Parts: sequence; structure tokens; C-alpha cells
Amino acid sequence: MRTDLFDFDLPAGHIALRPAVPRDAARLMVVRPGQLPELDDRKITDLADLLRPGDCLVVNDSKVIAARLKGRRIGRGTTEPEIEATLHNRIDGSHWRAFILGGKKIEAGDTLRFGAEGRVCFLDELDAQVLQKHEGGEVTLSFSFHGPVLEQAIAERGTMPLPPYIASRRAPDEQDRADYQTVFAAEDGSVAAPTAGLHFSEALLARLRERGVGLQKVTLHVGAGTFLPVKSDDTEGHKMHAEFGSVSAEVAEALNEVRAKGGRILAVGSTALRLLESAAGTDGKLRAFAGETAIFITPGYRFKAVDLMLTNFHLPRSTLFMLVAAFSGLDVMKRAYAHAIASSYRFYSYGDACLLYPAGP
Repeated sequence: MRTDLFDFDLPAGHIALRPAVPRDAARLMVVRPGQLPELDDRKITDLADLLRPGDCLVVNDSKVIAARLKGRRIGRGTTEPEIEATLHNRIDGSHWRAFILGGKKIEAGDTLRFGAEGRVCFLDELDAQVLQKHEGGEVTLSFSFHGPVLEQAIAERGTMPLPPYIASRRAPDEQDRADYQTVFAAEDGSVAAPTAGLHFSEALLARLRERGVGLQKVTLHVGAGTFLPVKSDDTEGHKMHAEFGSVSAEVAEALNEVRAKGGRILAVGSTALRLLESAAGTDGKLRAFAGETAIFITPGYRFKAVDLMLTNFHLPRSTLFMLVAAFSGLDVMKRAYAHAIASSYRFYSYGDACLLYPAGP
């Protein structure tokens, strides 16, 4: 499909720079294709009333690491040019793939130094060697520390990798370390938050339990590729970056049972949805899954494993807007987004949410 079909005018003022306080104070638009009302303005706190006993949420429990590191190139020439690295794919205990801002200044074999002050003396300097330089400003880095020591060094020096649409308007700060993490976060590995999960509070989760709504957790480590724009004129020309995810056999069995009993599976966010669809067979049954997925969902895709979707409002021409258009219909979502803009909904990672019902056959 032509990518310009997914374009719309989004005023910059609609991109939220901070989340709602408390988390569950955000607004919620309910989108029901082919039903009346098609668009319904609600609040996140209404979610328990909108679901039925026996339904089940599926959330992504990946934890965001402080993956953005500022530093400089050392050991070559008389100058030490500044660089910024965003880690996005852990290869092993000491090696990462990263995107480099200022990448033209570095070559394979260079040493990058991140920070010179640590809270722990033996982490006084964090160095990494550029093993390989790839296309698009991407490199493979070999760090001087390994395992938990490296994780601590990154946590001390790094900042939360806010999306460029936020980071270009304000710098990340200590508040983001809490704000840009969901209540489900447990497994280190993401460099972008599974943002639909940011709306949940313990109070809302308690209401959902009282309603008889289940909760299951899967893990998909979100990569920086999620921020990359679709540059091709046609969706067939866009390549998704692979991300690692896992669905346990126990979770797959529990979700199959939910559907067998007439319950609905609600994917909380595009990451949970893409992982479930990757783990589903053509019969719609979920199976244990552990591996990389680069699934790219656009209109025409037949969903196998998900009945409802909770997601934030996304940017024009993004793969995320293409996904929601596939789920609820492109024309429906264009109307929904026009209503959201006219009604001052807040967009993107720290913004409001929508509860999507699937388009008809």
C-alpha cells in the first residue's frame, strides 16, 4: 500500500511531553467499527467496566534500560569529538548493537568513552570499542565490562531513551526513570517503553481483578527501530527491525483456554499484539515462542490471536498507525484520529489511549 494513505496532519502541540498524573488519569477513546457510537470518549479508569468477566489482558513485562549514552571518541587524532549512542540490541554480556548520533566521526577500531564520573569507583570510566560499522549509523560495540557490572555502568551513565519527538523538545531527566517504565516491568532489555502499559496503576489492576478480568505477561524487548520512519513510498519497501520476544508454554495454554471459554484476549500495546500474532498458528492457537520477530502488520492482515487492542495514539506514516489501521480499518482510524485531534487527545508515548475493536470481515 502507498504510505501516503497513512498520512495526516498532527499539530506538534498534541504530542505529550509528560504523562498524565496519576497514570490512570489519561483519556480513553473507544473505537467500535460498524457499531454505534463508533467513537466513545471515556477514561482509562473505565476500562474495567468496558471489559467482561473472563476477558484477559496480555501485557509486555519488558523493562526499559537507560540506553542512551553520551560520550566521546578517544585515542585518534588531536580532538575527541562528542558522540551519542543508543543501545538497541544486546548480543551477549559485553556486546551491543547501537545507533550512533555523530556516526560519521567514528570508524571500526575506535574507542568510545562514556562518562568519567561513576558512583562506584571501579566504574570510573566506561569504554567500548567499535568492532563493526553498519549502514544507517549503526555499530557493534564491545564494552570493557561484562554482565552485571556492565549493566550497572550503563544504568549509572545512561538516560532513558525518550522518543525523538519528545527528546527533541526537552532533555530526559530523573522523573523519566519512573515515568517511562510500566508497573509490569521486570525483564531488562527494551530501549523504548511498551507505552500502552504506562496507563496502568495498582488501583486499576485491582478493579480489573474484581471484575474477573485475567492478566498474562509476555516479553518483547522493544528496539530503537520502533522509532524509525517509513521512508519508502510503498509499505512493501519497508523493513522492520527484528526484536526478541518470548511467550511461555504456560501463558499460551492459559490464553487458549480463555478463548475456549468465550473470553476475549486484549493485547495491551502493539508489542504484545505483534508477539502474540508471531506465536499463533494458522488455526489461531497460541504456542510457546522464543525468538526474534520482525512481523510488519498492515491492512489486509488477518489477525489470529487477538480480539481487542489497547494502544496509544501514533504518529503519521508510522508502522504503528499502519497496525491499528489493519486492526480497526483505515477509514475508521482516520476518523478516530481526526476526532482525537479536534478533541485535544494527547498523542504518542506519554499520551492518551484508545481501546480498539476489530473491523468486520
